[in-house]
Amino acid sequence: MGENMKMKTIKVVAAVICDSIAEKTKIFSTARGYGEWKGFWEFPGGKIEKGETARQALKREIREELCVDIFVGDLIDTVEYDYPEFHLSMDCFWCEVTGGEIVLKEAGDAKWLVKSRLRDVEWLLADAVLIGLLETQMGN
Repeated sequence: MGENMKMKTIKVVAAVICDSIAEKTKIFSTARGYGEWKGFWEFPGGKIEKGETARQALKREIREELCVDIFVGDLIDTVEYDYPEFHLSMDCFWCEVTGGEIVLKEAGDAKWLVKSRLRDVEWLLADAVLIGLLETQMGN
């Protein structure tokens, strides 16, 4: 790519939903149900729409994808990742379910993972960047 060819940046938010923000003994992950990354694991979330804050976008996306209300806690990290076609900038937040039962609207599968099992699934590349950090912040 030439110097002046700027790769498109896509801003997204991801929810690292844990059993409890205080304890963080397990986190919720979903497997893609469609597309070229079908079967890879990720943290649920999606694109930030115009006029939304990252936290508002996350609450909306999780309600749409999983049918639950969440509390959005601290920002864990902003993952910057270059995919071949675009640059991904992903704000990742600790979250906790505050209402409803999880229903998988888009995901092909889902799992609650304890710290020792975080590396047992095949993560999407951008999400994989976060795993080491999560391990340091999770309880046992």
